[in-house]
Amino acid sequence: MSNPDSFIDEVTEELRRDRMTGYLRRYGWIAVLAVVLIVGGAAWNEWRKASDRASAQAFGDAILAALENDAPADRIQAMGQIDTSGPQNGVVSLLGAGEMFESDRPAALAALRAASEDDALTDAYRQLAALKYVIAAGSDVPAAERETILAGLSQPGRPFRPLALEQTALLQLEQGNTERSIEILTDLLSQSDVSDTLARRASQLIIALGGDPAAN
Repeated sequence: MSNPDSFIDEVTEELRRDRMTGYLRRYGWIAVLAVVLIVGGAAWNEWRKASDRASAQAFGDAILAALENDAPADRIQAMGQIDTSGPQNGVVSLLGAGEMFESDRPAALAALRAASEDDALTDAYRQLAALKYVIAAGSDVPAAERETILAGLSQPGRPFRPLALEQTALLQLEQGNTERSIEILTDLLSQSDVSDTLARRASQLIIALGGDPAAN
């Protein structure tokens, strides 16, 4: 019985090998394609990372070179010649607006306002532009407009909420609402994301207004 059993085992094994060979011939290209895609994807990902690093380095070098010009007008002109895309537009817009304040304040404010409403920029850059606009404009912009902008910037989860709360308190103080200003500053001190510098400024202002920073 051993010989017939051995023969059957050999035949079964041979059929299994033939079936496997057939599968490989028919579907082996899928495995090869999968390997090619995995290797190619990894190579493309590394190339993309290297390209992004090189682009960021080139952009940073261009910004530094532009800022090395002595005259604000020359710095503005140099920044206007930098090739930008995506969030880089926000960096150039904000820097350019900052340079304009010395020579053309209305144009600088207009640039910041435009950047705060530019959907091509990331939300963080738009909010930063809006905050800089409120701070730089001061009383040149009606209090109601500044209050509306700051109300949006000071919502929970916003990246510049602590700074927006500080500006809101200053705006209330400007309007003679001392008690409301103290309330906002006291609330600001209770926030978890307040920097030490900002907390110190808020505490000093509360004391100057006759409040108690420890009352929060």
